[in-house]
Amino acid sequence: MRKVIIVGATSRIAQEVARKMAAEGDRLFLTGRNEQRLERLAEDLKVRGASDVKISQLDVTDYSSHASLIDTADKQFDGLDTILIAHGTLADQKQCEHSFAQTKKELEINCLGTISLLTHIANKFEEQGKGTIAVISSVAGDRGRQSNYIYGTAKGALNIFMQGLRNRLQRAGVQVLTIKPGFVDTPMTADFNKGILWSQPEKIADDIYQAIKKNKSEIYTPWFWRPVMMVIKSIPGFIFNRLKL
Repeated sequence: MRKVIIVGATSRIAQEVARKMAAEGDRLFLTGRNEQRLERLAEDLKVRGASDVKISQLDVTDYSSHASLIDTADKQFDGLDTILIAHGTLADQKQCEHSFAQTKKELEINCLGTISLLTHIANKFEEQGKGTIAVISSVAGDRGRQSNYIYGTAKGALNIFMQGLRNRLQRAGVQVLTIKPGFVDTPMTADFNKGILWSQPEKIADDIYQAIKKNKSEIYTPWFWRPVMMVIKSIPGFIFNRLKL
């Protein structure tokens, strides 16, 4: 039985992962911005088998609240062993190009808020000598593209942070898992035209759940995004800069 914090629990992918954990009887501490949605999700997870479900509102950019949130969850469950961070927004690239304030906001939501939470939970797990840290990043962080380089910047910085954190915590027995989904059909991408590279949240959630169980350190999901991104990263700059990606 795991004792899990899920940050951004009402996102579609996080909900699907939580349902898999509930079926195993795990104890789940759900955080998000919308308390009513958290309450509905909590009731659903109890029906699905979760042994205990708690909720707490969270603004990920309120850095001063992060330590107390983790401390509260730790006391409620008499210890913690897993955190899944799944919150995020998809930046309006054009708006960010003309507004540093908007760019800063997107970086705080998609990168700095996560780094703040990870700083606190990493110290806790390192001290106790065990734990799982799983963070949903994106393939967008692998190479900057004109269509989404603000979002990609946040995810790229987060990927580097996770690499260093993994290197630091491996000796302490802590799993650090970076999750890199490709295109996923969720409410956040509702306005996008969908093609053959798009996946459903249920598939992404299953890959995440299996990666946690198998103690993986990094996954692309679905699997084919690894070779796709290898090709994109290998394109020489003088060619890449002419592409409209």
